[in-house]
Amino acid sequence: YFSYDSEGKTTIGYQPLRGEAKVITDKVGSVSFGRPYSGGDFDVSAEGDIAFTLADTQRPADVALTKRGEALRLTHLNEDALANKTLGKVEELWVKSSHDELDIQGWIVYPPHFDATKKYPLILEIHGGPFANYGDRFDLEKQLMAAQGYVVLYTNPRGSTSYGEKFAQLIHHDYPGDDFYDLNSGVDAIIKKGYIDERNLFVTGGSGGGVLTCWMIGRTTRFKAAVTVYPVINWSSFVLYSDIPGVANYWFPGMPWDNVEIYESKNLLSVVKNVTTPTMVLTGEADYRTPMPDSEQYYAALQLLGVESVLVRVPDEPHGISVRPSHHLSKVQHIMGWMNEYNSGNRYKGN
Repeated sequence: YFSYDSEGKTTIGYQPLRGEAKVITDKVGSVSFGRPYSGGDFDVSAEGDIAFTLADTQRPADVALTKRGEALRLTHLNEDALANKTLGKVEELWVKSSHDELDIQGWIVYPPHFDATKKYPLILEIHGGPFANYGDRFDLEKQLMAAQGYVVLYTNPRGSTSYGEKFAQLIHHDYPGDDFYDLNSGVDAIIKKGYIDERNLFVTGGSGGGVLTCWMIGRTTRFKAAVTVYPVINWSSFVLYSDIPGVANYWFPGMPWDNVEIYESKNLLSVVKNVTTPTMVLTGEADYRTPMPDSEQYYAALQLLGVESVLVRVPDEPHGISVRPSHHLSKVQHIMGWMNEYNSGNRYKGN
């Protein structure tokens, strides 16, 4: 028995000694519920029954058991918290990248009581990694965004896992890069559906998603406001500050001083002069993955350029800002507070 990710789904497979492998279930879910990343656990009994963590867009992971090919949910761990809540429905979406017609998978989270005849603001939320994948799993943060009347789009642009090695390696020594077109094409596709208010488009993401948030607003002015969460801004200082300096030999062809031109071309400071989008920078002060000096550099650049901006420093929080539940919720509240302030049609403005 083994697990793997395929098109945003974590799957349990079985390979007999003879014959072809078969899929046991593709509904494995991570026990992390802040965002819909892959992951999860499973175990096999002596009788061949398989217990696993079950993925569901409407509930955090529960324990399930495979019985005659079906997934039987054994627990309902969060029923007391969610039984009286109306959650946003989640729908799969495939688009063609405007760059090279590459197939890009994504998902739409609709506000509760969604009405396709109305116009809704849109949030593009970008995953980190960049070698990771989102999928149809429970997502606390996007549900909170949808609950305030936003349609939320999340996708797996080039460089994401679960689509094979070639797809993941399209960003080799080219990150950030053409993933801009993949993300922008997702926004274009959902606008064509007719229920998005094009005057109120927003973008956010954390870590690698924070990198791509800055990359997006450095290359387009279509977004009304942005929140970049614990981003890498200056790849040279990242190599020298971060707890993973080895990326210099993997994401780049070598050290910054030997590859000045490529480091400069991928620095988010290389496109910051184009930014006019009001931007919040939000980072934990104990973050050793994307240290605070990078966020300070970007905020300082925005201030020097006269761009409406604010720097939020979360005390004692490492990468992810989720050690304390209060800080995790505060992160989402800061993001939504900033977007609500710039959403011209939002009833939450000023709250």
